Amino acid sequence: MRWKVLFTPLMAALLAAGALPLPAQTILQGAVQVQPPVQASAAAVPQTASQMASDDVIVDMQQAFRKRDKTKLSQLLPSTRGHVLEPWAAYWELRARLQEATQDEVQAFLTRWAGTYQEDRLRNDWLRLLGQRRDWGNFDALYPAFRMGDDRELRCYAAVIDLAKGKKTEQLGQTVKANWYAQRDSEDGCNLAASEMYSAGKLQADDIWRRARLTMETGRTRAARAAVEIAAPVQLQAFSTMLQSPAKYLATKAKLQTKEQQELATLALIKMAADNPEGAANLMDSRWGELLSQDKRDWIWGVIGKTQATRLSPDALASFAKVGKDSHLNDDMLNWKARAALRAGQWQQVRKSIEAMSEEERRDPTWVYWRAKALQAGKVSDTQSAEARELLQTIAGPQGFYEQLAQEDLGQKISVTAAPVAIDEPARQAVRSNPGLARALYAIQLGLRSEGVREWNYTTNLHENGGMGDKELLAAAELACQRQIWDRCINTSERTKSVVDVGQRFPMPFKDAVVSRSREIGLDPAYVYGLIRQESRFIMDARSGVGASGLMQIMPATARWTARKIGMTDFTPGSINDRDTNITLGTAYLKLALDDFDGSMAMAAAGYNAGPGRPRNWRNGPVLDGAIWAENVPFAETRDYVKKVLSNTTSYAAILTGQPQSLRARLGTVGPRAEGEPDPSKDLP
Repeated sequence: MRWKVLFTPLMAALLAAGALPLPAQTILQGAVQVQPPVQASAAAVPQTASQMASDDVIVDMQQAFRKRDKTKLSQLLPSTRGHVLEPWAAYWELRARLQEATQDEVQAFLTRWAGTYQEDRLRNDWLRLLGQRRDWGNFDALYPAFRMGDDRELRCYAAVIDLAKGKKTEQLGQTVKANWYAQRDSEDGCNLAASEMYSAGKLQADDIWRRARLTMETGRTRAARAAVEIAAPVQLQAFSTMLQSPAKYLATKAKLQTKEQQELATLALIKMAADNPEGAANLMDSRWGELLSQDKRDWIWGVIGKTQATRLSPDALASFAKVGKDSHLNDDMLNWKARAALRAGQWQQVRKSIEAMSEEERRDPTWVYWRAKALQAGKVSDTQSAEARELLQTIAGPQGFYEQLAQEDLGQKISVTAAPVAIDEPARQAVRSNPGLARALYAIQLGLRSEGVREWNYTTNLHENGGMGDKELLAAAELACQRQIWDRCINTSERTKSVVDVGQRFPMPFKDAVVSRSREIGLDPAYVYGLIRQESRFIMDARSGVGASGLMQIMPATARWTARKIGMTDFTPGSINDRDTNITLGTAYLKLALDDFDGSMAMAAAGYNAGPGRPRNWRNGPVLDGAIWAENVPFAETRDYVKKVLSNTTSYAAILTGQPQSLRARLGTVGPRAEGEPDPSKDLP
């Protein structure tokens, strides 16, 4: 789609008609005026049985919505009148037919349900449609009332309108670029906005090609194509040819005559580097390194080095060494350069890589910690020692992986005060009378977990600018804990800034079952709690996208194998969701994994998340400090998982024992299995 063809004539027509610039509320005649939303009162959420429709109707409507059964939704909607979840029923019915809905119908819904999550959710959906339809007048009138403000597509559409009205032009390009770069896939709003900013000179060709490189690097060829279409539409056929076989495409290019040809060759080498880094390196060394400008060479070597680093190849640092300027690399490449340097013990390279990262990235506790450790390595001056200590002090604390490590490096083990924090009574009353939280709790307990979680998160985080304050968050977390909705209890409490309620953040449901079963098989109950907290947040009926079930998120095949291994003769597939059976099988499997990995909690956690075959490979190479090994886990999800399970474990151990604990002792070191040492469980799935 040619974005400029679609929109630029519209701007020209508006300008010719004298419609621009104008105040937002009058940009186009006929724009719907939206009144500021008001908070629905507690009385708007009926609670008595006589007022409530059958819960079964609500469940039926949810299922009909998922099937997009518009007829059934319309038939059932009247039966939900007065139900606590009537706003959801009304949302499902209108959302299912939103493509055919009129502006008046939408406005009537927004007025009827003003102040609710469902109002703002439908506003979000409608604004997307208005943007896709290029209905800028109604979009511009409606957008200021959008409370969530978290949709990048809408930000991009809004920037298009601001550009047309000549507003904030010095910021618009950066706004669009930030939102566009952050999108994983190709979407209409930001593609359109990038095209318009490029036409207006607010984005440069290099900005557009950078988006193409970023998306090609991660295999998102559709998004890369959209960027090429903006910067060089005449090269789309060549781009398609290049995608079919990058090596063949490069072989046909004797020389590069234009900037666009250089960029396409760069994209071809990036695609090769992400799939076959050694092949790309050979092409760069043999010919292509001389044909490309330094920034393009550096980017390609950065992708080669990153790919090798994610494969834990010792060649990674040699590839990174061919980068002329670290400033030509993005944060993801620099992250992996730092990780490769950590594996190799090259602390100067660790420090340089971190210092080249963006300011935002350098503030991440991961890189604050490793920058401090790099400053402490080798011959250390008093100035370096003081700087390292200061860096550690900025992140040190009893919770969080690098926060705990920093605290230990400052000479203090991890202690946790489990005394509950006093809840502010007015905040407690406000939370208990909050209709959004009431609907969320009702939905979750009715089995509509997705809807309930979304409404809960909106009410605590997004309904008001900045979200609830600490007093209200603690009260909301308390309410969720009392209802045994542990994931909302934990996640809500984790958002407090000035006060920490450890009991809310680290609850211990089913304590007798977890502790007794763990100790019976020689497993640290704190480790089990640390894993469950990360796996399921103690949701009994949790089910992952790949089929893992229950508190300990066990796959059916793993459950069958473990049941046979421990002699559980009465196991059936349905029993995996039974609490005690799930704990028995999950702890048994975790103990087998721990034994398989020589007692390494880090490797066993990685195996539990990614399967044991992967950490068996990831342990090969040099013997590493456990924290360095964990930071080099190639999969982002598993890397985050391992760190959180281990930090959770340390916190739970402090709570269960009442004694200071060490995360570092639990990490230990990680290296290859000793030669000739038998593998105790080669068949571990």
